[in-house]
Amino acid sequence: MIGYLAAGAGILTGIGIVLWSRLRTARTYRRMEEMLEAAVNGSFSETAFDESRLSALESRLHQYLAAGSVSAEKQKRREEQISTLISDISHQTRTPVANLKLYAGLLEEQPLPPQAEACVGAIRTQSEKLQSLIEALVKTSRLETGLLALHPKRGEIGPVVERAVSQYAPKASEKKISLTVKSTKGSGVFDPKWTEEALCNLLDNAVKYTPCGGSVTVEVREYEMFSAVQVTDTGPGISEEEQAKIFGRFYRSPSAWQEEGVGIGLYLTRQIVSGQGGYVKVKSGPGGGSAFSIWLPR
Repeated sequence: MIGYLAAGAGILTGIGIVLWSRLRTARTYRRMEEMLEAAVNGSFSETAFDESRLSALESRLHQYLAAGSVSAEKQKRREEQISTLISDISHQTRTPVANLKLYAGLLEEQPLPPQAEACVGAIRTQSEKLQSLIEALVKTSRLETGLLALHPKRGEIGPVVERAVSQYAPKASEKKISLTVKSTKGSGVFDPKWTEEALCNLLDNAVKYTPCGGSVTVEVREYEMFSAVQVTDTGPGISEEEQAKIFGRFYRSPSAWQEEGVGIGLYLTRQIVSGQGGYVKVKSGPGGGSAFSIWLPR
């Protein structure tokens, strides 16, 4: 009888040990899940978890996440410092650049020898390029750091396309380029202001690189999950190996060095579109023109 009782006590003790081990393991998993969830949503804090109560595995995970949290915080501070620096540079250079353009305009009104006229024209061109570069850098840095937030909302794409096209119609007319809008019917979830900026960058490139007498076509197409705004030109085209580089910041094609621009338009376009849950595609080939499209979620 005593043997049976001892055996029963042993079985109960074993069951108790198994249950306690399982409960401890479940608690460990639960704590690890809480840590990971806090890390994902950005609320992880070293003070939120008591290391003395954790298992060795939990302790190591805690140390790893704490280090990652510190690293992310440092990265965020660096990005904010860069954004502040660029904003300060923009503020400090705004007046000198405006003065350069003003004095260049005043000089252009004066009778000057041909060589001086060329120099004044170069001053105006370079000051405008500097102004465009600073503005693009400010927009990009603020988008990257989240200081300028995108506010996507459901709406019709047509009005955005029409506003963007109207800005480049005069420039296209000067180059005798046919700027045509085939269709504007379509809707999506997007930020109208920033999407117009992204589309203007595509139109600027299309008009800039299309030779006189060429054509640029804009068309909106609706699909099940996305609506696409496509800008097609009859320019020189882009090689396949170069297509992977054109969305990089400050990238300029060796064949386009003589054209105005700073190489940040396509980079900014991709930042804007991806920030709204969309993407940008390019279809092109040497001598066959280019077709850039902005894909916006519906």
